[in-house]
Amino acid sequence: MKTYSWLNQNRLPRLAATLVVLVALAISAQSGQDQHGYTISQFDVPGFQDTFPEDNNAVGVIVGKARDANGEGPAFVRARNGAITAFEAPYATLTTAFSINPAGAITGSYLDANDTLHGFLRAPNGAITTFDAPGAGTGMDNGTSAQNINAAGTIAGRYFDDNSVQHCFVRASNGAITTFDAPGAGTGPFQGTFPAIQDGINSAGAVTGSSWDPSDVFHGFVRVANGVITMFDVPGAGTGAFQGTFPGGINEAGVIDGSYADASDVNHGFVRASNGAITTFDVPGAGTGAFQGTIPANINNLGAIDGSYIDASDVAHGFVRAPDGSITTFDAPGAGTGAFQGTFPDGINDAGAITGYYIDNNNVLHGFLRTRNSW
Repeated sequence: MKTYSWLNQNRLPRLAATLVVLVALAISAQSGQDQHGYTISQFDVPGFQDTFPEDNNAVGVIVGKARDANGEGPAFVRARNGAITAFEAPYATLTTAFSINPAGAITGSYLDANDTLHGFLRAPNGAITTFDAPGAGTGMDNGTSAQNINAAGTIAGRYFDDNSVQHCFVRASNGAITTFDAPGAGTGPFQGTFPAIQDGINSAGAVTGSSWDPSDVFHGFVRVANGVITMFDVPGAGTGAFQGTFPGGINEAGVIDGSYADASDVNHGFVRASNGAITTFDVPGAGTGAFQGTIPANINNLGAIDGSYIDASDVAHGFVRAPDGSITTFDAPGAGTGAFQGTFPDGINDAGAITGYYIDNNNVLHGFLRTRNSW
């Protein structure tokens, strides 16, 4: 089994020459109501061991990827009624859907037979358009990865050049692609500039993400639609290798969420207001050891943030931080309680519905959806 950098994807034997569709009604194997009046339901893509939801839109449609025991499998889209469609980009050996907009347009990436990445746009009717950013490399693990799509159909992502350096791109709805690098970005392998995933671009075209500098330290950036880039570091962020600031998403008001790793490699959450003011926070119960702590995932337009926290036993739990700063924690039914198991939220929509995955006690991954009981 071969692991690909950044995408945690493995090579997939061809399922079909163009588009493979597997439609099934996902049966919730486990569900339960938590103490906060929410229902958490499990779902799995039929025929695959692991299900990784990545994002959900305003009407409750979820996208992600499915993988078998060898790490192989297609992308999927799950309708609000639970029907799942699994699909591949044309000529793909492996497909991942990262982001979905309110209209149901999906963007993501796929690997070709040469293990090169390419971006794709899947229209609401299922038609797929593929594309590459100018300057994208053509070798193994290089190429184009589309990771965010906004309501206007603008896509933000990253590409790896032939030296495996990362660069950002924005693809307009007419297909025009603009590339950019954050000031101070490194030029070594895997260094450079990359966006946040799922909610890294808002409807105004503002993009947030990280710059990986020559000393392997990470810094936050926000780029507005006219191309102006503002760099920022969270107070308390570490300045050692693989420490720093990691934005997670940006909402319509320009508020950014994310995490930062301090000088002891402990993770903490932050919120950056549109005026640049930064508030930091920790989830009660988060561990204080290296690589433990609070790791926000995404932010919705009301300012609610979801994510995971890693406790002192290295178990992951879900949380949601309300706009007023109050924090609620939760665990998906069936989530494992061993080290590196637990609950990992990803997308959160404006209704407060959260999707993500959990790792059970057998290290199998399942999708979950946490909704208000009136959803």
